[in-house]
Amino acid sequence: MTSIDLMRGQWRRLWCRLLALAAISLVLALGVVGLHPAAAGPGEETGAATAKPAWTVGTDPTYAPFQMKAGARDELQGFDIDLIKAIGANSGHPVRFVSLPFDGLIPALQAGSVDMVISAMTITAERAQAVDFSRPYFVAGLGILVREGNTSINTLKDLEGRTIAVQIGTTGAKAMAEVPGARITNFDAAPLALQELINGNVEAYVNDLPASLYAIQSAGLRGLRIAGTPLTNEVYGIAFPRNSPLRETVNQGIARMLADGSYARLYQRWFGKSPPELPEQAPALAEAHQEAALNPAQLFRNLMRGAGVTLSLTLVSFSFGLIGAGLVAYGLMGGGPVLRGLCRVYVDLFRGTPMLVQLFMIYFGLPALLNGLGLPFNLDRFVAAVIALSLNVAAYLSETLRAGIESIDRGQWEAADALAMNPIARMRFVVLPQALRRVLPPLANEFITLIKDTSLAAVIGFDELFREGQLVVATTYRAFEVYLAVALVYLVMTSVTSWLFKRLEHRLNPQRHAMAT
Repeated sequence: MTSIDLMRGQWRRLWCRLLALAAISLVLALGVVGLHPAAAGPGEETGAATAKPAWTVGTDPTYAPFQMKAGARDELQGFDIDLIKAIGANSGHPVRFVSLPFDGLIPALQAGSVDMVISAMTITAERAQAVDFSRPYFVAGLGILVREGNTSINTLKDLEGRTIAVQIGTTGAKAMAEVPGARITNFDAAPLALQELINGNVEAYVNDLPASLYAIQSAGLRGLRIAGTPLTNEVYGIAFPRNSPLRETVNQGIARMLADGSYARLYQRWFGKSPPELPEQAPALAEAHQEAALNPAQLFRNLMRGAGVTLSLTLVSFSFGLIGAGLVAYGLMGGGPVLRGLCRVYVDLFRGTPMLVQLFMIYFGLPALLNGLGLPFNLDRFVAAVIALSLNVAAYLSETLRAGIESIDRGQWEAADALAMNPIARMRFVVLPQALRRVLPPLANEFITLIKDTSLAAVIGFDELFREGQLVVATTYRAFEVYLAVALVYLVMTSVTSWLFKRLEHRLNPQRHAMAT
């Protein structure tokens, strides 16, 4: 049997194994789908026995006590959840919930992904230009939350020039953006913004007062206080796509619950007191308001600012990651058993866990742990992002560098030894130049991937390119146009990076130098 026949046999066995693995994966996937039937789309029937179509309701399940996951089965609970379930039951419609981030709720309505949204959403004139609202179902107001030792913040004016944490797309974020000199940090969820205050990274947290009070009481948070009196008087409404026929049905359901006392009983159960009187129309809708238009020039400036932050974060993280990768690669190849074992654990840990989890552990988890032990500690967002990204990059690149170095023919190593080169000179003048040419394409891939991965830093309030786009969508509700522009900026950055690495690869090509001579 020839070597070609042997290679063909090996390839045939490899393909058989891959096909068998794919078949097993397909069977498992079909089994999971069978156990969990697909969710019905907006307005679809949930079963043959269902008399009326189910309502698909969007909600952000991170905003206790209005909507949250709790209980042994991790089910959605909260005032909003119980309210819409009761309205649906009274009208004969089952309710199916879809969990979404708060800033994605209105875009989901506009896309037709959900029938309605209930998520402690304040009725504002700006939002009413994009969606329709039910009659108000809850009265709330913004409150300031500060650390207990901070007595200098009690009013809106006291927030001027301060560092403030808010949830993106909320009325709190909009109100704080108008405070002179305030340095705002936007987070995807209210608990993350609150954790920013607990860790001491900001001076105040502004959010709806009922949610802040519930968080303090239910979680037993110490060292925090409500500063002053409520800043605003707001009302929540259920949002619908424009001209939705369900709006009138829901309005009738709210009116029925107000009349028969079931609303008051529900309010008493969740908040321990009688509800205030609800207006039939939101005061914000009675005021004339200029339409929130998308300003292309402002969008361009915001995205360019975000692109600059993204590139700086990428360059710094990649540089540190490359240095760390070299050290880890050395440990994997030339270290003793203990060092090799530690390096292997490091590589497996950071390659085997999501970067998002690593960001959360470094920025939120580590300060919370140390502060809980009585050791004051906090991290700057840029530093935390660089640490997380660098550690992740180093884990991946260490294997790339190791493979590139070990791919150099042993004759090259022996030739360097024959010329009496010491190990450092051998690596510098013989091995590394050849290994670098071989690993340059994977290095380019990792750099391009890192440009896109920096968008994960948005979860810790970092205003990079993707976050800048989110902030524009939160005020204009023009998701398609804005995210298309964000994607184009990413495409330009990655395309230029790819071109630069190809130029570098061409310059390092030994055949080019041979032809030139």
